[in-house]
Amino acid sequence: MKITKFGHCCLLIEEKDVRILTDPGSWNETPNVENLDVILLSHEHADHIHIESLKTILKSNEKTVIYTHEEVKKLLDAENISCVLIRDGEEVIIKGVNIASFGTKHACIHNDIAIVQNTGFYIANKFFYPGDSFYNPKKDIEILALPVIAPWMKIEEAIEYAKVIKPKIVFPVHDGMLKEDRRAFTRIIPKNLLEKEGIKFVDIIEGTFVEF
Repeated sequence: MKITKFGHCCLLIEEKDVRILTDPGSWNETPNVENLDVILLSHEHADHIHIESLKTILKSNEKTVIYTHEEVKKLLDAENISCVLIRDGEEVIIKGVNIASFGTKHACIHNDIAIVQNTGFYIANKFFYPGDSFYNPKKDIEILALPVIAPWMKIEEAIEYAKVIKPKIVFPVHDGMLKEDRRAFTRIIPKNLLEKEGIKFVDIIEGTFVEF
């Protein structure tokens, strides 16, 4: 599996002959990508779905299928962008690669703020991207995209989540609000604590890829 990080939670996952893009949002540059098979949208917040970026991507990827849930579908319908619903626990297979949806709720930001719908995606029986949640799909996970900073979490929760999931490898996501020279604590603390648990911490620099 090859994973390119464009920024924040926008990832290109390449597995076998399948090219999957996650959450092209407003906190990363619009990725210049072609030959996409799938776009996965976890939830409606602008840092995960930026409509103009999505339209730009679709101009070069007219056959791409978008998978998401009901709340995001409402946003896409308003923009005449087609998508396919995928509900909690459902799975699709794209050219031999499975993509399953897990979870229904965004993590709580504050009790006075409504909780939106969120889905995590489990890809190829080894990679899990949780969106904005610490949902446990209770699957064998080799690679975990680990949120490291957000108004809905603290770093302790990210570390404990990874310890529950027990992947072989984690890499940081959801860090687009931090300047590059101020991200050290989101790398050093998880790396030091998780590697003691036998979980390898790998950083993916924006605009680069790692092969797992």
